Amino acid sequence: MALAALAGCATPEAPVTKEPLQVYAAGSLREVFTEIARDHETRTGQKIALTFGASGLLRERIEKGEGAQVFASADTQHPQRLAAAGGWAAPTVFVRNSLCALTQASVNATPQNLLETMLNPAVKLGTSTPKADPSGDYAWELFRKAETVRPGAYAALDAKALKLTGGPDSPKPPAGWGTYAWVMDQGQADVFLTYCTNAVASQREVPRLKVVQVPAALQVGAAYGLTVKRGAPAPAEAFAKALLAPAAQATFARYGFGQP
Repeated sequence: MALAALAGCATPEAPVTKEPLQVYAAGSLREVFTEIARDHETRTGQKIALTFGASGLLRERIEKGEGAQVFASADTQHPQRLAAAGGWAAPTVFVRNSLCALTQASVNATPQNLLETMLNPAVKLGTSTPKADPSGDYAWELFRKAETVRPGAYAALDAKALKLTGGPDSPKPPAGWGTYAWVMDQGQADVFLTYCTNAVASQREVPRLKVVQVPAALQVGAAYGLTVKRGAPAPAEAFAKALLAPAAQATFARYGFGQP
């Protein structure tokens, strides 16, 4: 069954498998997927093993033979690459996100002066790591948009951006800490470009942090792609279908994600 048809398909619940369903998902989905998977387990009896990480790194692990059966990426390119190589279904967009700026309390940033703030040589600008983590790719897409607003902005932002998370060698936060809250609490950046959902979660963890909306001229939308391994047991397709169903979509919305 094509993934694109899952949202409108009302099929009986898949039989439960003894082995847990192996779901690999972008790190920005950690909180919401944990809740959705728990609800799915309760409703169906199917155990789900969740593995989170930067989407590009997860895709590399899958390519090296790890046993993922469902892959939920923070972009469509990584699942499309798996599909193009064979063995995975063509991806479908199942949820959307956007970029926000997470700032220290001392930073006087607003949507109107955000670009000027990021360009300030005294401001440490943090991002995730492009190619390994789509969040970093989206940040560089924002830099390209900045170039159309202010010539020379791309080169300046590209040169100063600190790739602090999402890479294979990025330091991991201590147990109990969210990645972005920890990075900001440690003062590694004054402004960090990340998904709005991550920014809001980090502010809950470290209330002194501020969340600044990216202005329309610079905004970048993040489309999350979902794919299922061909030949995976029926519960894999059933879980993918559940992610597109109204109940899960309502949960995504509660965590700040947008409709597909």
